[in-house]
Amino acid sequence: MAAPAPNEAETGTLHEQIVSKLRAVLLNGELADGARIPEAQLCLRFGISRTPLREALKVLAAEGFIELRPNRGSIVAPIDPVEVGHLFEMKGALEQMIGRLAAVRATPEDAERIERAHAALGRPADPAAYTALNQDFHRALAVATHNPVLLQSYDNLQKRVLRLRFVVNENPQRVLESFGEHEGIMVAFRARARLDLAERLEEHNRLTGEAVMRTLKGESA
Repeated sequence: MAAPAPNEAETGTLHEQIVSKLRAVLLNGELADGARIPEAQLCLRFGISRTPLREALKVLAAEGFIELRPNRGSIVAPIDPVEVGHLFEMKGALEQMIGRLAAVRATPEDAERIERAHAALGRPADPAAYTALNQDFHRALAVATHNPVLLQSYDNLQKRVLRLRFVVNENPQRVLESFGEHEGIMVAFRARARLDLAERLEEHNRLTGEAVMRTLKGESA
């Protein structure tokens, strides 16, 4: 099998770097909610053309950081605390269902995938890496329900709260608390205790939502 062309590998690396840099700009609060994305300035700052920047913008739009507006440019997606509360409330109901179903439907392959995802979370990582690994862990549990309708709804909600998870995972204390909650989730999963797993997942979601709301209000953890 032929090795990937060097320019393809470089493009992939460049893409990841641009996404990371652009995400950092937004997380650092350099642009206010609702502000237009200054594409020309960012291209100059990162030393790139518009094409790779716009590809990165698509990724960040999927993560909920920005809103793409055809023919009008992109803006920083405003965060509505009321909507955030509703999102986590709805996600809590899905987490309960995931717990009840995954506990009894997970195959050995599902269980192995969940164990690997949990183990990866225990390794030192920066906030962005932890957030991505956390997404993998929770999605593995959702996949283990073997309910495609539930999974689609879950994925849609996860995209809308991903930006908020990046923000709260900047807090090392919350990351430690989150991993501790994951440990309890795994205890219930390994025991296939459906009601306990459902309760632990919903509680974890509630605590994450509360941490997000504190962050948005500028309160300490």
